[in-house]
Amino acid sequence: MQGKVEICGVNTARLKTLSAEQMEELLILANGGDENARQTLIEGNLRLVLSVIQRFDKRGESPDDLFQVGCIGLIKAIQNFDPTKNVRFSTYGVPMIAGEVRRYLRDNSAIRVSRSIRDVAYRVLQCKEGILLRLGREPTLEEISRELELPIEDISEALDAVCAPVSLYDPVYSDGGDPLTVMDQVKDVKNTEHHWMEHITLQNAFSALGPREKQILSLRFYDGKTQMEVADLVGISQAQVSRLEKGAISAMRKSVSVS
Repeated sequence: MQGKVEICGVNTARLKTLSAEQMEELLILANGGDENARQTLIEGNLRLVLSVIQRFDKRGESPDDLFQVGCIGLIKAIQNFDPTKNVRFSTYGVPMIAGEVRRYLRDNSAIRVSRSIRDVAYRVLQCKEGILLRLGREPTLEEISRELELPIEDISEALDAVCAPVSLYDPVYSDGGDPLTVMDQVKDVKNTEHHWMEHITLQNAFSALGPREKQILSLRFYDGKTQMEVADLVGISQAQVSRLEKGAISAMRKSVSVS
């Protein structure tokens, strides 16, 4: 997105930057209510917004929309930043901007999350921002748990639920050749060689059974019927069903162990 890209009528190649001394002076003035200083801070930190929204450029959202939402986060960061704290503005501003973008993506996501979990997530995010301002660092789950008096499991669940989904085709690494995507790192626990061998072995063992044993095992373990229900369907006693079932399972076990 950087370079000569037009975002909301702004040529990102010409965005201004501020020195550390200018930032310190302007933040003090803005904290005192100077609107001109506040406007200069906003204009001088648009590159910071641009760098943050690059993290979300694979989400399929319009760069213009993300940039505008990021600017809202920047404005909130400037309004809430305390220049008397020994914290760099970028340390405080980046999480604020990213949080605003995440809220936008969460609220416009196709995946719907229950209102109660969303409410917990909002409280957690607000708490994180408050602790970040006080301590100058990201808080741990334990610190958030103590402040909100919520179990860590509830906090973790809420944060996971409102995270924007990741595409399986998102690149995670590239050394100049074909990029490594999320899909390349997802393990298939079902369609493995071991799983297929087990499936084929069981299938062969089942095929070796007689018609009645096959019928009983299918009714019992595929259709989920009780032995009494199977007995009524097959026309034999429940004791016979039990005997045939045990015999069929025993035969399959011997066949599998031999294989």
